[in-house]
Amino acid sequence: MKQFLAISAIGDDRIGLVHDLSRTVADCGGSISESRMTALGANFAMLLLVSGNWHSIARIETELNRLAETSGISIQVRRTAERPAREDLVPYSVDVVCLDQAGIVAALSGFFSSRGIDIGELSTRSYAAAHTGAPMFSVYMVVNVPSRIHVGALREEFMDFCDQMNLDAILEPVKS
Repeated sequence: MKQFLAISAIGDDRIGLVHDLSRTVADCGGSISESRMTALGANFAMLLLVSGNWHSIARIETELNRLAETSGISIQVRRTAERPAREDLVPYSVDVVCLDQAGIVAALSGFFSSRGIDIGELSTRSYAAAHTGAPMFSVYMVVNVPSRIHVGALREEFMDFCDQMNLDAILEPVKS
């Protein structure tokens, strides 16, 4: 029977970090089902969902502890289960661009959570605007909208919210 591990790892950004972790998983007989990896400042962060049989999962836990001790990577491992399919949710993508200001993610997540809408993915990025160099901020989200929610009304509320916060945004169905 397939078992799952959720792994988070962070360490100094260096060549070979992804290889060290992925090789450990593979050598133990595990498989990376999902992952997110990115440089954050001078560090590199990884989130992985790993699957395997009970023996490979136990070996992965042991070997990752060993890797953490020898490499200086901070690794946390948690046993988990596969996320059940939810047929009553419709995925929508949310793209937001604005001048960088404090509290954008808190405001967006508050908007969706207050309406019972699950955030499935979220990524942000700060950058300088072309030509002007103004500090900009972008947010990409995938939200899972319950089928009971009228999408037209949600879109209108969301656009009003974005106007009040001076956010340029798009809310559209996820294209498979």
